[in-house]
Parts: sequence; structure tokens; C-alpha cells
Amino acid sequence: MTPFTVPVEGLATDIRLPDGAGPFPAVLIRTPYDRRRHRAELRGWARRGFAALVQDVRGRHASPGEWHPYENEAADGAATARWIRRQPWSDGRLVATGASYAAHCSLVLALDAPTEARPDAVIAVVPALGPAETAREPSGVERLLARAGWWAAHGDRPDSDENALEKALAADPGLLTHLPLTGLPERLGRNLPSWPGLWRHRERGQLLSRAEHAGTPLLAVGGHHDHFTEDTVALWRRWGGPSARLLLGPWGHGLVAEPGPEAEPAHRVSLGELYVRWARRALAGDLAPGHRGAVGLGGSPLWVPADNEGEPRTQDIRLLHGSSFTADPERPVSSADLAVPTEGPPDRCLLVTPPLPRPLDVVGPAEVRLRATAHTPSADWAVRLVALTPEGVAQRLAVGVVRREEPPGREAEFTVRLGRLARRLPAGTRLRLEIAGHHFPAHARNPHTDDDPVTATRMVTSRREVDAGSVALRLPVLTSRPTPTGPAEEILR
Repeated sequence: MTPFTVPVEGLATDIRLPDGAGPFPAVLIRTPYDRRRHRAELRGWARRGFAALVQDVRGRHASPGEWHPYENEAADGAATARWIRRQPWSDGRLVATGASYAAHCSLVLALDAPTEARPDAVIAVVPALGPAETAREPSGVERLLARAGWWAAHGDRPDSDENALEKALAADPGLLTHLPLTGLPERLGRNLPSWPGLWRHRERGQLLSRAEHAGTPLLAVGGHHDHFTEDTVALWRRWGGPSARLLLGPWGHGLVAEPGPEAEPAHRVSLGELYVRWARRALAGDLAPGHRGAVGLGGSPLWVPADNEGEPRTQDIRLLHGSSFTADPERPVSSADLAVPTEGPPDRCLLVTPPLPRPLDVVGPAEVRLRATAHTPSADWAVRLVALTPEGVAQRLAVGVVRREEPPGREAEFTVRLGRLARRLPAGTRLRLEIAGHHFPAHARNPHTDDDPVTATRMVTSRREVDAGSVALRLPVLTSRPTPTGPAEEILR
């Protein structure tokens, strides 16, 4: 199991082989986040009989070349896969795995590489499907804070500074308020030529359309509190390979290392062990065909089958205040603060449900339907759903943002999708719904002028009216006691 480092097709690659003569199946991780971080992971795979490899992608850390996110991964991955299969210690079978951007590397290898270079199985963890998916919501609204943080830390440089944005915000708390947003690199004191180009990517779904023609088994893993939850589920649903498995828990982007406030001890899954067991079965062809999976129900110890979704039910909800409000880009509703101002002119429409008379299990997509008016040619409608526990604690449940462009003053009827929920809400919980014009800095501010929010240099206020009687909060409610299962039970069948 002695590790060694070699240039594979010119790219720095760490390799750890199991004890014994071999040959072995291989597992490949291609990452921009420094291959040295994966040494413990390599040891784990090797102890379980896999030749384990981790590679710095082109232009990052010890690999030469220029770093162009999302551009070279299929070709470089294919060259590496061919090299692996030529080695005397390889039995020809290959698992591609990775998290976040590294999951993208695995997916494009499986979907875009020539047939002889494609892996035999893919583990895609919190997958970053592509630049358009990471930079924008499905509605097109820009994910500012997450992308600014990633580009400040990793963009256009061979190494990383994980705290680059945090340090810049400490020096200038208003860093992300300065216009235009394309000027962010100058304010960071960094050369980031790829930053403006990121926002020109608008077409989502290209990788998902190719996923329908996949030919390998897939294990997709995500968290309810991750940026890419919807993409993880969509990847699983649309995967065309012989089998697809989904594992979704009450976690953030770091999965079990980043549990949500509603995570239970039963959600502390040994992910590494599960990945190995799934990989063995996938390579042996022992997985049942079709789509299966397990979803952790936050606020309870239960796991439920991934296809167990609730029926859409409209919840009773009443207006507290703010049927008319002003969306002011200079004083946007904060994405980080769940407190609601009680003084001054309203900056959002606020509604609340009565206390739940009994526990409510919600599993599946949630949405809000409403009629509303904006007095500007462009308007974002940010809807945040918050649980107010019987103890008085506010907990974020879901957020959705859509962009509408209509003649000023014309009422429109539309739906805001809030993403997926998997949560048990205890009796006595009230649900608070906030309808606002901004959700900043998580999302870029709409300038309300019909200009692109990324290049705009001027912003104006936007008067809004919400027809409170039209607001319909629809939650996916399980109408019977959920069927319990376990992650291993669903993932390994």
C-alpha cells in the first residue's frame, strides 16, 4: 500500500495500491482542490482492494498548464482513464468519483469521453453540473455569494485561498454592493479574467440531457441544505444507465461533516464504507435495475425511499403586514438574517400559518403561487419559508427566487418554486412566508431598470403589491405514516 506520485499524461497524480499481486479495480478522483487532501481517502479505498488515484486537474496545484474551469475535464479524464487501464496493476474496471467540481469531472468522463475511456461506475457527490447551473437558479437569478466565494478562492490561480472572500468582506463589508459586479476582481485585488465570462453561461441542462444516454451505474449523493440539491435529484432522475441510486440527507455541502439543525443521530452515515460497498456491487453487475434511493427525514430518525413523496396540499395562511411594500436595492432583504424588522415602511410581504395541530411530514417539492404587481420593468420575487418552532426559534426551510419582466403596474400570476423539502414539522410549528424583492447577498440584486444585474451601474426602488388572498403555499404532505428504510438497504439493492 505504499503511495507514489507520478505524472499521468503530464498531470500530478497520487496512487495508492492495495497489498497483494493484483490486478485491482481502480477508483479515480480528479480535483482542483489539491490532491493531497485525499490521502486518507486513498488509504481507505486501497485497504478495501481498490487501486486509488487522485489527480490535480490541469493548471491547479502541482499540475502544469492553464486552469480553465469546466473546459478540459473530459479530455484530460479520458487520457487518464486510458493510462490506468494500460497499467499491470489494473484489471480494467474503473470507478470515477468526486464531490462538487470533482463530481463534474467524473460525470463528463462518463458522458463525454470516448467509449473505451469511460468509467464502469460513477459516484457523484454534491455535483456541480456546469457553469450555468452553479452560477444561476433555474429561474436565471444569479447566485452571487456562492460564486463570488468560489471564484475568489479558486478562480484563475494555480492554488487556493479558501478565506479570500471572507478576508475581503472583513476589510470592506460592502464589497458585494459595489457596482458593477463585473468589477469585483479589482476590489479583491485579483486578476480574475474568467469572472465576467462566468455570467455569460445561461443555458442549463446540457449535461442532464446527455445523462439520459448514460451507460453506467450512478450513485448521486447530496444534502437538503446544499446549493445543488435540485441538480443532484435531477441527475438521479434523468440518468439513463442500468441503475441509479440517490442518497439525500439533512446536510449541507459538506454532507455528514455539515449537518443541518434538524439532523438526527440516525443521519450520521458512514459514507466512505457505503461508497465502497456500492462500487463493488456496481462493478460486479449486482445492482437491481432502475432508480432507487433513500432520503433522510429531518427532525425525525427516519429514512424514507426516494420515490416516497407527499401530495401537494395548500396550507392555511394569513397576511400579517406588507401587502404593499418597497423593494429597495440599497436596503435589500438579507439572505443571512432571519429577523424581520418591526419598524419603518415594510420591505416584504409577511404571511403566517396557524400553529400545526399535529406533526406534519413534508417530502418533495414545495411552491408558492401568487398574484402580484411590480411598478418597474424588471423585478425579482424572492420567497422564503421559515419554520417558527413551538420554542420560538426561527429555522430556514426553503427559498425560491424568480425574475419577472412585465410592463410596470401590470398584475401577474406566477409560481415560485421553493425546492425540495424532507422534514418533520412538530405540532405547534407555525410557517412564516416572506415575499420580498431581494435575497442578498446570496443572490444578486435586481436593479429594476431592465439592465443585467451583473453589469448594471444604477439601481432604483420598486413598489410592489401582493394580492394576499391569492397566495397559496403548497407543501408535499405525506398522508400516511412514512415507510421507514435505511440508506444501505436502498443504495445496495
